[in-house]
Amino acid sequence: MSSPSECFECRWQGSRLLLAAYLICQLLAWLAALLGPLPWWAGLGAICACVAHGAWVVPRRILLSHGDAVVGLRRDGRGWWVFSRAQGWRAVRLCRDSVALPALVVLRFVPVGGWVGRSQCIPCDALEGDEHRRLRVRLKFSRRRWVDPGQG
Repeated sequence: MSSPSECFECRWQGSRLLLAAYLICQLLAWLAALLGPLPWWAGLGAICACVAHGAWVVPRRILLSHGDAVVGLRRDGRGWWVFSRAQGWRAVRLCRDSVALPALVVLRFVPVGGWVGRSQCIPCDALEGDEHRRLRVRLKFSRRRWVDPGQG
């Protein structure tokens, strides 16, 4: 990278592309439940599960309208941080299975003190093109990106 600075911050918004992909998958799941060889009550249960999943996922992971939705990432001298409107900036440890592709970043992280990893998909339409590129470069080439917060 041209700058030796370890400071970086970006914030993203909800994605229409991710919403469209999710709704297509929901439609396919509904069709499978309706047209598959299931009893009517099992198909209805599967559709109810799909609706419940959508009610949970769409505001928190896709449209980012819920207060707990992760909408920002920051790197400073103390480590990596994620931002949500409800909890503010929280220290996290990035997981090695985070993926940075040209059209999509899958950010995997574990909050400090937590055991369960979380994910956030950041498609190319959630950030401006230059910001998305800088995020990908930072995730791929940042020094000590897998170090626990407090260790540097």
